[in-house]
Amino acid sequence: MTDPMAMWHVRAEIAPAILLVVDFGSWYKLDSKSAGSNSSNMIQHTQVSLLKDVIVPYTHLLPTLHLSENTDRPTLLYFKGAKHRHRGGLVREKLWDLMVNEPGVVMEEGFPNATGREQSIKGMRASEFCLHPAGDTPSSCRLFDAVASLCIPVIVSDDIELPFEGMIDYTEFSIFVSVSNAMKPKWLTDYLRNIPKQHKDEFRRNLARVQHIFEYENSHHSSTGAAPEDGSVNYIWKKIHQKLPMIQEAVTREKRKPEGASIPLRCHCT
Repeated sequence: MTDPMAMWHVRAEIAPAILLVVDFGSWYKLDSKSAGSNSSNMIQHTQVSLLKDVIVPYTHLLPTLHLSENTDRPTLLYFKGAKHRHRGGLVREKLWDLMVNEPGVVMEEGFPNATGREQSIKGMRASEFCLHPAGDTPSSCRLFDAVASLCIPVIVSDDIELPFEGMIDYTEFSIFVSVSNAMKPKWLTDYLRNIPKQHKDEFRRNLARVQHIFEYENSHHSSTGAAPEDGSVNYIWKKIHQKLPMIQEAVTREKRKPEGASIPLRCHCT
């Protein structure tokens, strides 16, 4: 599911399933159409859970740049997207105002149409780092466009959940910055400028090594052929395989709970 809230009205029916979602962000919010504070209108943390559900990658919109094609990157930090977002995306607006006039930083407002796509290709391939602040939800396809473009992601999203964690280490090719630090004037640009070239080169080599993991079959309009053997589809199946013992344990624990016991439910697994 690209947007978990799209299934809000059948949340009880699908809760026991292993959900494949790109984000958990909106599941924990009250539905915008609901009135009052009726907890029955809330997605419970046991209905979507890292114990049983799988975070999957967005499909990247930009073509893959191979390491052998990489060229000089004169821009320090690049971002393209909507400035104004809701909920956690308010951080984006504050970051924009802090950084829009910083030397070496390009902040462009735009949308994923043909013109915006070409601007993003040019901007990401010319930049050392690509900013990934939270939007309406903690994650977006922008992160995977950065990976495809060999632009080192700078993730400013305290609540983000990422695909295939435990199988890949995002700290090997991404920079994680707390919202509190990012909100300090000049903190982020000073931090990025002080990263040595050899570290940036290593990040970029590591990006090239994981690009295939975020590839679906025909993930880009010019792609042909079957999904890569070590691409997203197979990684999703591997992640599901990892979840099964934990789900079985949660089901077994729930079955032996005595009537009247106050043991918390670990997940809606049945």
